[in-house]
Amino acid sequence: MAPTRELRFPTNERGDEVGALLQRPRGARWLLVLAHGAGAGMRHAFLEGLAGRLAERGIASLRYQFPYLEQGRRSPSPRPVLLATVRAAVAAAGREAGDLPLLAGGKSMGGRMTSLAAAESPLPGVRGLVFFGFPLHAAGRAVLGRGDHLKQVALPMLFLQGTRDKLAALERMRPLCASLPGAILHVVDGGDHSFHVPKRSGRSDADALDELADAVRDWSAGLTG
Repeated sequence: MAPTRELRFPTNERGDEVGALLQRPRGARWLLVLAHGAGAGMRHAFLEGLAGRLAERGIASLRYQFPYLEQGRRSPSPRPVLLATVRAAVAAAGREAGDLPLLAGGKSMGGRMTSLAAAESPLPGVRGLVFFGFPLHAAGRAVLGRGDHLKQVALPMLFLQGTRDKLAALERMRPLCASLPGAILHVVDGGDHSFHVPKRSGRSDADALDELADAVRDWSAGLTG
């Protein structure tokens, strides 16, 4: 298994820092800047398992913490703080990457914040965005407009969504992705918003993680500079 190195980077001009975990296998072809979801940090089992599987497939990762969890708070930081953290993480990854090209994205809220940052202005060195359970709407609510900013993102995008995801109904995700040039939707059969699959499916959560990592590997192999 590729070793994991802890590091820290500043998120603002005051020098406030957050922690990060860099996992870089030998022969890596990409470095994915990977943000966590709203309720769990960079050490969550899902991200741990995902990072390990990506490393096995030649994709390094930089997982990082948003300030509110770094400070022991539960409520997410204001959007400008979250977006600034995304940009700071991309900059930190660029310093660590050497000659590796960058991808960026994350789980749920982390992926959405990455897309909002990319819609505002380009993320230096990033060649594609990856979303693990993009939160298109609140559970059970047909909130419109949450994906409108994606039309301003001038990058290839990979959306990985479960068929049982209550925060992204496929009848809404499919037309959204079809409207975005360069967007790919990969559907994980039986997966919920956390990509948990029921036992009756005959698959395990580990199988779902393998599928996610395979999808990222195959998609990234088709990207060009």
